[in-house]
Amino acid sequence: MLQLEQITWNLPDGTPLIQGIDLTIPDEKMVVITGPNGGGKTTLAKLIAGIIPPASGRILLNGEDITNYSVTERARKGISYAFQQPVRFKGMTVQDMMELAGGESMSPETMCTLLGKVGLCAEEYADREINTGLSGGEMKRIEIASVLAHGGRFIIFDEPEAGIDLWSFTRLVDTFREMQKQEQTLLIISHQERILSIADEIVVVANGKVRTKGSREEILPTLLEDERTARCPLGKEERR
Repeated sequence: MLQLEQITWNLPDGTPLIQGIDLTIPDEKMVVITGPNGGGKTTLAKLIAGIIPPASGRILLNGEDITNYSVTERARKGISYAFQQPVRFKGMTVQDMMELAGGESMSPETMCTLLGKVGLCAEEYADREINTGLSGGEMKRIEIASVLAHGGRFIIFDEPEAGIDLWSFTRLVDTFREMQKQEQTLLIISHQERILSIADEIVVVANGKVRTKGSREEILPTLLEDERTARCPLGKEERR
């Protein structure tokens, strides 16, 4: 179980962005964080992963205070993170990246299985260099596959749908369903209804605070209703 206790974080100019968030992520659940752009969702994910430190508050993993742990230390504790914008490494092939993430040599069969989960063919991609010749969408899928290779008990996906075609997105949703059946905790930042619709719990973050949270059955209907009835500032119904 991961717990955030009064977590805050400020922009470089001192403007508060994350404002006293309390949140509990239960074990072996799929929790989706959603909300308006600029509300603090990605920042919250980076705070949990250890990419940025909080200004105040505590982060506990199974009762252990990991607030001051580095990304590497948190990874050793089982926390994995897939960036919204994947990092490129010059001279590294897809095979290299997958084996580095998995911590061991990887057979063609394993490569095929992992890359297949994100809609890629291992035979076509294994020897390609990830710094050149790959689109943003391909890089996104490869990074997600590397997170799957690393495993971990607590996995964070930051807008995994970004840059992914519809067919690959369908495969990704199926992969999330498979992971729900295993002993893993998933924290996903997403606006996608198909991902929200398979969540165990939904957390809505806006203006740096948790606006509401609860089960999918409680929260999703209210989000869909808000989407249907959204109005522009002039009072006219906004087209979606």
